Amino acid sequence: MRILAISDTHIKGGDLPPAFKGLLDECDIIAHAGDFTSNECYNAFAATGKLKAVYGNSDGPELKQILPERLVFEVEGVKIGIIHEGSLSIMDTTALRYLALEMGVDVLIFGHIHRPLIEKSDVILICPGSPTKPRQSDPSVVLIDIKDGKILPRIVEIEGDACGFIEFSRSLEKNK
Repeated sequence: MRILAISDTHIKGGDLPPAFKGLLDECDIIAHAGDFTSNECYNAFAATGKLKAVYGNSDGPELKQILPERLVFEVEGVKIGIIHEGSLSIMDTTALRYLALEMGVDVLIFGHIHRPLIEKSDVILICPGSPTKPRQSDPSVVLIDIKDGKILPRIVEIEGDACGFIEFSRSLEKNK
């Protein structure tokens, strides 16, 4: 079983970037931790028939009506939770760990911070980063393989511009 964990796509239309379309075909489930930003983007993911998702703070009222704030599902005996904004920092993941325990999950997938993280303790915390608008990192998603009860997550970098520093540098160059 392969899960594509993704978050913070922030895509205005329904055209998904080609850089990760192949990953959609490789996975059995798409776990999206919110911030589709448009109904068209949500519909493109939903059309795969593989989507499990929550809404994010940048999603509009329509998506907030059809998607939950939190979601828990089970795959091969592994309980997985999804939430958008579990914490404002990946420097201290204590609150995220307690949230995972509160939700009763083995794996908590969260978004909002646009920077990838995999942290393993008594629970596994996963932030896939952002494939389109990363912060202080490269564009990314996380692939999670589950086999015989083993959870094997890995960060996968996606083609595209790296963190906001590049965009900031480009804007400085234009303003010279």
